[in-house]
Amino acid sequence: MKILHRVAQMRAAGREVISLCAGEPSGGAPRGVSARAAEVHASGMPLTYTSALGISELREAVAGHYRRWYGLELEVDDVAITTGSSGAFMLTFLAAFNPGDRVALARPGYPAYRNILSSLGCEVVEIDCGPAERYQPTPALLDAAAAAHGPLAGLILASPANPTGTMVSRAELAALTQWCAANGVRLVSDEIYHGITYPAGPEAPDARGVCAWELDRTGVVISSFSKYWGMTGWRLGWALMPRDLAPAMDALAGNVALCPPAPAQLAAVEAFSEDSYSQADAAVAEFAAIRRILLDNLGRLQWGTAAPADGAFYLYAELGDQLSGFADSGEYCRALLEQEGVALVPGSDFDAVRGRRSVRLSFAAGREAVAEAVERIIRFQESRSQA
Repeated sequence: MKILHRVAQMRAAGREVISLCAGEPSGGAPRGVSARAAEVHASGMPLTYTSALGISELREAVAGHYRRWYGLELEVDDVAITTGSSGAFMLTFLAAFNPGDRVALARPGYPAYRNILSSLGCEVVEIDCGPAERYQPTPALLDAAAAAHGPLAGLILASPANPTGTMVSRAELAALTQWCAANGVRLVSDEIYHGITYPAGPEAPDARGVCAWELDRTGVVISSFSKYWGMTGWRLGWALMPRDLAPAMDALAGNVALCPPAPAQLAAVEAFSEDSYSQADAAVAEFAAIRRILLDNLGRLQWGTAAPADGAFYLYAELGDQLSGFADSGEYCRALLEQEGVALVPGSDFDAVRGRRSVRLSFAAGREAVAEAVERIIRFQESRSQA
């Protein structure tokens, strides 16, 4: 957020800045969604409160999405529409965990997990996941965490993950769900980047990602309209609720936010049209092309170890020798921004222990922006080496 604030200041002063910070697709919502939103607002209909868990039409559409992508049969009552995935996390954590519960998550990882859990009085147990584990937790690491900290109440799993983009395979997810079942641990599966994936070939299994409910329905699945459909500012997400948590989540939803935004819900039904899926898939194909540009330029960037970036739209990498002369990646990022007008996120946002040597680059900003940013980063690093 500090970097984005500085970007805004520089742009206000007339500087041209390429921001590769936000996890936000540049293309926006599918055309049909925007058109439906215009119709809703032009109709003059009263945009009143909806059901706390969302309108039935949208909940049915989400259920249909799981039938389409994963072959899952869901009931409307399995689905809770929320104010973004952030709202889904808040409802889930409130319903599933009590103050003092230990909840495990991977490090590096999305900082909001840790911050929300901590604010609710939970004890966050960070699992140090490095390149050897492809930045994802394993049963062995969870055994070690439980032995060191005490029994766990929950595990937050993200696949594809932010910031690394790494994914767990079906076999790996099965091993984790089995471990959770055997140890009485509630799995919360963050699947908001499903669909933004880069399989090895057109016949690759589970090309869009594996849904945790394909294996076990005792966990919570969380997703969003923000990433695959590019609808960040619409503030709509959802959760698949196991039956034992549904009453609590329903009651909490009415107290925490009353309901998700009514106009966004009405428009979001169009996200599940054939045309919207087609547009979203075209955006993913563009992300894949940009990812290829980055991977092809890793040698020129001369950074250290980079995460595989199986999905999402991030490149998370150690800076390696390019960190020479800087106290940490935060100082590197500040210098790069001031000198070349390129904004990256320091890895310390995602990993307070090892992230001081890493950065996250979001390639959601578009092909031209990323290609130009790569050239500027290389120029910045060359100028440092010649100084």
